[in-house]
Amino acid sequence: MPDRIEIRGLRALGLIGVNPEERERPQPFEVDFDVELDTAKAGATDDLRDTIDYGQLAVLAEQVVITEPHLLLERVAERIAQVLLGADDRIEATTVSVRKLRPPVPADLATSGVTITRYR
Repeated sequence: MPDRIEIRGLRALGLIGVNPEERERPQPFEVDFDVELDTAKAGATDDLRDTIDYGQLAVLAEQVVITEPHLLLERVAERIAQVLLGADDRIEATTVSVRKLRPPVPADLATSGVTITRYR
C-alpha cells in the first residue's frame, strides 16, 4: 500500500452545473483528494524536496474549480485528477472527491458529489 498525502475540505467557487443559473453565478464546491506516492525518503530526511508540497497541489485543484466551467462534477473530478497526476512524476495515483455544497435539487441535501480514482 503506497503512502498518501491527504487534502480535505478545499473550498472554491465555480461555474459548474447544467442549470442556467449554475452557468451564470459561481456556486460553492468542496474538494477532497489523496495523492499516493512513496514518502519514505522525506520521512528519513525531513526535507520538503523529498516529497510533494501539498500546498501547491491544493492550489492546482482549486484553479480547476475556479477557472474551468464544466457541466458535470464527474468532469471536474477528472480534470483535477489529470492535473494532480501531471504535477509530479512521483504521484502514482489520486483519489478525488468533488461536492456541490448547495445542490439545486427538490430534496433536502447537504451536498451531492462524486469520487474517482485514477492511476498513472
